[in-house]
Amino acid sequence: MAAPRDWLGAVEEEGNSGLQGSSGVEVVFPSDPATPAPLCPHGPTLLFVKVNQGKEESRRFYACSACRDRKDCNFFQWEDEKLSEARLAAREAHNRRCQPPLSRTQCAERYLKFIELPLPERKFCQRCQQLLLPDDWEKHREHWVVGNISVGQLGRPSQLLRPLENKKTNAQYLFAERTCHFLVDLLPALGLTRVLCVGTPRLHELIRLKASGDKKSNIKSLLLDIDFRYSQFYMEDSFCRYNMFNHHFFDGKAALEVCRTFLQEDKGEGVIMVTDPPFGGLVEPLAVTFKKLIAMWKEGQSQDSSHKELPVFWIFPYFFESRIRQFFPSFCMLDYQVMISHFMTSSPASSSALTVTSLLGIRHLSTSPLHTCALSLGLSLSPPKINEH
Repeated sequence: MAAPRDWLGAVEEEGNSGLQGSSGVEVVFPSDPATPAPLCPHGPTLLFVKVNQGKEESRRFYACSACRDRKDCNFFQWEDEKLSEARLAAREAHNRRCQPPLSRTQCAERYLKFIELPLPERKFCQRCQQLLLPDDWEKHREHWVVGNISVGQLGRPSQLLRPLENKKTNAQYLFAERTCHFLVDLLPALGLTRVLCVGTPRLHELIRLKASGDKKSNIKSLLLDIDFRYSQFYMEDSFCRYNMFNHHFFDGKAALEVCRTFLQEDKGEGVIMVTDPPFGGLVEPLAVTFKKLIAMWKEGQSQDSSHKELPVFWIFPYFFESRIRQFFPSFCMLDYQVMISHFMTSSPASSSALTVTSLLGIRHLSTSPLHTCALSLGLSLSPPKINEH
């Protein structure tokens, strides 16, 4: 979920917002919260406090974990605010109205029906961003509808869906094709066979395509992403709608168990998490979430393996390295820029994002030109010089 280059100045200011003497808003994680955080349409909210010249102001408040623009989610509640039953009921009704029109199970059922249709009857409404069954055609008669949706197109939903307007919450800038191909080739070479794709839908697509087209390939993936539109392209065991800023599974315990089973399969061997959060995202809630995913993975480890770490690739702006390592001291920054492209185009662009990883000790496994496209295969325990391309 990379961001366009003209964001980076503003995001870099965000990266420095937690420094002593700065002003802004910081996330608060109570060690023993007395009550659960209130809910907005994106799950449990986060507790924030305003900071002025490094000093906290007294009154704290709850706001949406995922949306930094109040036009996208205007939830606001003071921490000590008491709400009437009427306001609580109105909030619950609002949260329900904001959910997708179809349940996860309904999406899966529709997908199975859709793939059985003959090619001329496979249609997609660009206006509603929805796969259409024959019973839907009349309702969408005056919309922009694309026909003859092939199996190949169904396998690449990131190229079929249009970008959402909110660049701060959703994936507008994804991995370029060559970055994805690089990763798909790299991960099996490292002995990794399962990829937890957190906010990396294009990587998820290519892993599945490789698995379906190569009988010798044993690599598989699970996508966790906040964009509900992906629900109509995948069964429940390959996609979970997920908010990475508060560890919220929108489809409840069933989706959480899908993730748990995926992480703990084969006693957790051969799994890696690859994540590409929105570049405007706050490091602290992301780190808390990733620690919860790592803890879920560790639950399936034997006592003899308790010292192991879950391999992680975290793609984020380079100037956040020190913040990330406050939470994950063993992580190390790679020195190659990731290539990104717009949600609806294939034109790659260089990003000021580097990869922070827990895969220590890897050396140059290849000297092919692939090393220029995305990630460095050589890791260093000290911050390396940036290779520009």
